[in-house]
Amino acid sequence: MQEITLILDRIEQGDAQAAEQLLPLVYTELRKLAAARMAREADGQTLQPTALVHEAWLRLGGDEQPDWKNRAHFFAAAAEAMRRILIDRARSRRAVRHGGGLARVNVADLDLAEADSDERILAVNDALEKFARVEPQKAELVKLRYFAGFSLEDSAHTLDISSATAKRWWVYASAWLKHEMQSF
Repeated sequence: MQEITLILDRIEQGDAQAAEQLLPLVYTELRKLAAARMAREADGQTLQPTALVHEAWLRLGGDEQPDWKNRAHFFAAAAEAMRRILIDRARSRRAVRHGGGLARVNVADLDLAEADSDERILAVNDALEKFARVEPQKAELVKLRYFAGFSLEDSAHTLDISSATAKRWWVYASAWLKHEMQSF
């Protein structure tokens, strides 16, 4: 992981070749995150983890990587890119198949192991956007866990907070989002 930080520093200093060296180093980790996220998708999902990683990489800038502050900044941006890709796909499929109508979603909990329908992904996203306006840091934790498949410990490390803080934030965020989604 130290090598990733060094390459990110080189990108920040304007080294054009550093971006080409970044992808091979982070690809495996991004692929694991994407595979974990895609495993929770509903049956019939056509997007493969490899395609999700490639699309996220392109949205992050491809070979023209922006200045990343550190590893956490990069992986938070990657999680956000994956989230947006899944949201865009869910909106597109829902609009085509269901005429864009909203379906009632009954969610008992934000269980990470549960398969996600398009409606559930969109409902979580809508609630998360509202939550982010009130609690932006806690919303980042939810994005990392729910959309990128990070564990609680990995999320804490990425956000540079303690595991205990991450656990408290997760309990609070889950309760807030569950309450918010009961209106769907």
